[in-house]
Amino acid sequence: MTQSLLHQILDYANRANPYPLYEELRKTPVHHVDGGPYVVSTYYEIRSLLHDPRISSDVRNLASTARDPLAGPAEEETTLPPGFLRLDPPEHDRLRRMTNRPFGPPHSPRRIDGMRGELHDIVSGLIDDIGDPDRIDLVDQFSYPFPVTVICRLLGVPREDEARFHTWADTLAASLDPDPDADPAERGKGANEARMQLGMYLAGLIEERRKNPGDDMLSRLATAQGEDGAMTTMELISTAALLLIAGHETTVNLITNGMLTLLRHPDVLQRLREDPRLAVPLVEELLRFEPPVQLVPQRTTLADIEIRGVTIPKGASLWLVLASGNRDPQRFEDPDRFDPDRRDIQHLGLGSGIHSCFGAPLARLEAQFALSELARRLENPRLLEDPPPYRQNAVLRGPRHLPISCDGIRP
Repeated sequence: MTQSLLHQILDYANRANPYPLYEELRKTPVHHVDGGPYVVSTYYEIRSLLHDPRISSDVRNLASTARDPLAGPAEEETTLPPGFLRLDPPEHDRLRRMTNRPFGPPHSPRRIDGMRGELHDIVSGLIDDIGDPDRIDLVDQFSYPFPVTVICRLLGVPREDEARFHTWADTLAASLDPDPDADPAERGKGANEARMQLGMYLAGLIEERRKNPGDDMLSRLATAQGEDGAMTTMELISTAALLLIAGHETTVNLITNGMLTLLRHPDVLQRLREDPRLAVPLVEELLRFEPPVQLVPQRTTLADIEIRGVTIPKGASLWLVLASGNRDPQRFEDPDRFDPDRRDIQHLGLGSGIHSCFGAPLARLEAQFALSELARRLENPRLLEDPPPYRQNAVLRGPRHLPISCDGIRP
């Protein structure tokens, strides 16, 4: 039964290895059980839908009769307007354009590339501070503080405030996760409270940046007057919250999943140690093999759409299982094999279409620096637990802790 299969995928007991369940899911490319979402799990169909203008990211287009009991709280129940990730054109396009100006080409072509030296320094400092090599929690000591430090510097958020927004970010990330056993009202209440607290915090920072702007993204966004005009304060708060949370949540998983995969493939780890240039194709294969975002559960159809002989009605809840598409044997040869020499890695790990990952250039660079330096500096690293304890989240899937040991740390 599809319902029981979906519940198995969401069940924490299967978090360490959901891939056999995805294989079962692909036997019926469009799964549906009355009262549940339409679930698409095959590569070509997912990619097509990610580019289909008849697919909405705005939950307000979901038919009232199609409210998904497995999904998180609806955006209209929250205290802030949706971030651009949850909007459709033209609103999405306007906000994404405005956000991209201080982030990347063509208006800021050196913003990310110019951070290479800074990224190297942050990585080196974190590895220097690891301490006892006999027991290292890679998440708490490296994978989490690295991207948090980077996104704080990029946005202009004081790093010392990390403890304040950490809890809010965790709550909001958890609210994205389908949970068949949770009370929707309680989940919505918790998410709303976290969003309100984060919004108030960011509103104070934005006001300060308007008075005393710096060279950070928040200052640029708060004072911008471009061809699209200026963001309203509420739009700016929602955008800043999206960048702050998305700017580190997925990268934590990418780095941690990456190191876990390398420790399970010591031959590849040795190759990376000897040739750091391998980091570029290796990260692309990691994004296919162990993507940090496993599924997208919040899409809605704007019209009746036929997929593989199944008609998905207008207003239906649609789930796209990116991680399943990345292991589709109809698209990738020997898909369950980790192969950084794979020639064709057009994965779905960072999405595709208008909602492709906004921070993809930064996430790639962070993962490349992190994994190549860990490979170079950790002497004989090995897992202390396999599988490690995972986060509860099925959408943003990754280890909560990654206990490892090594013989020493090279300079």
